[in-house]
Amino acid sequence: MANLEEERRIDQQSFRDHLSTVNEEGKRNWIYPKKPSGRHYKARNVVAVLLLAFFFSGPFITINGNPLLLLNIIERKFVIFGVAFWPQDLHLLLFGMLTFIIFVVLFTVVFGRLWCGWACPQTIFMEMVFRRVEYWIEGDAAAQIRLNKQDWNLEKITKKVSKHAIFYGMAFLISNLFLAYIIGKNQLFEIITDPPSEHIGGLSAMIVFSGVFYGVFAFMREQVCHFVCPYGRMQSVMLDNNSINVMYDYVRGEERASVKDRFKLENRKATLEDLGFSSDTEFGDCIDCYQCVKVCPMGIDIRNGTQLECIHCTACIDACDSVMDKIDKPRGLIRYSSEEAIREGKQKVLTPRVAGYSGILLILFTTFVTLLTLRPDTETTILREPGTLYQELPDNRYSNIYNIKMLNKTFKEMPVDIRLESPRGEIVSLGSITSIQAQNSAEGRFMVQLADSVLEGSQTALSFGIYSGDEKLETVTSGFLGPATSNQ
Repeated sequence: MANLEEERRIDQQSFRDHLSTVNEEGKRNWIYPKKPSGRHYKARNVVAVLLLAFFFSGPFITINGNPLLLLNIIERKFVIFGVAFWPQDLHLLLFGMLTFIIFVVLFTVVFGRLWCGWACPQTIFMEMVFRRVEYWIEGDAAAQIRLNKQDWNLEKITKKVSKHAIFYGMAFLISNLFLAYIIGKNQLFEIITDPPSEHIGGLSAMIVFSGVFYGVFAFMREQVCHFVCPYGRMQSVMLDNNSINVMYDYVRGEERASVKDRFKLENRKATLEDLGFSSDTEFGDCIDCYQCVKVCPMGIDIRNGTQLECIHCTACIDACDSVMDKIDKPRGLIRYSSEEAIREGKQKVLTPRVAGYSGILLILFTTFVTLLTLRPDTETTILREPGTLYQELPDNRYSNIYNIKMLNKTFKEMPVDIRLESPRGEIVSLGSITSIQAQNSAEGRFMVQLADSVLEGSQTALSFGIYSGDEKLETVTSGFLGPATSNQ
């Protein structure tokens, strides 16, 4: 009896020795998840539809005529929720990214990998789009296994070719939508409507990207979550015993026993010792039906505890609830909970760790919003022309020549006027800037003339005001080079 109990304990812990997607020979163990159903799956369908609708409509949504989201890395133009960012706004992007990272950490500390199961694009496209097409063409898990094992015939060829053709078509569509987020909808329409010969490079890139997406959803699948995505590997350092995860209630579920074993005991056809249990064993609600394992797209057994592979898709919750309904047991044997709640019966969300991350997030978010609010619509650089000295003019006056470069961060043409605010002097245009096109930059030259009486030696600080009409956009400083003996 002791040997049987030891074998059971070793078997339950063997999951730590290997990945569910790798067999004993080190080869790929293809996962055939059973089609899920239940209240959580229906809720995920609603969320998926909303997110997919946003993804497919995003490139065509505008805010005041500006794109909702544009990440043009090539031309270094970024528009996020209608707000334009330029390379000069790198500090804003860094603060925004840091704020987002801390938010992800805080969210994971509290809710585990909820993002992975409900909102991650990989999960949404794989489980709610590609997997559904696979179920539609090849059938449920058992039908897929039979199809893959049978010899190649007309049925198998038709189903496989149809599935992969649709997969590549969807991958091509997804790639085009992603491209629209990078180059914008107008340029995408140009590529689509122009002859292919005019966009050989772009078409070649699209074919390659489509092949990558096709490979991810047709072949790599859960391997992306295992080996590519860094978030799954980060979760182990972010979770603690109070984090809410998809959890198996081992207090209520153990000791496991199948319906068959329970039937034998109830009808006195076997004893606990005959079935490998100790004489004082009390059975829990888990009937060891493996339905939670069969529906898992990652191929794991959630009853072994929180695991690196788990994406919290809730398929196991729906499967277990369905079984509990059939055997007249309460739902929730597998549910959203925490290790502390299951072991001690109490859930604690606001921990010192959560409070600390929340404080850091609040500071970063406040800083980001403040910097974004104070960001000027223009960014101006005024520098003395390199390699030139001051020029001496009549009436004890001196001049310097300056180069000016202005960037318009808005989506409208902007008239501008440069005024010398201090000290008192005169600006003479040498081809200066009068207006800047939307989302563009302009360069110009001008001369500053100062009287000897306002000079402060060899270096005099200048302050320029940049105006658009009567509105002051920003203040820019520079230096004026003069004779060292002036006005001393």
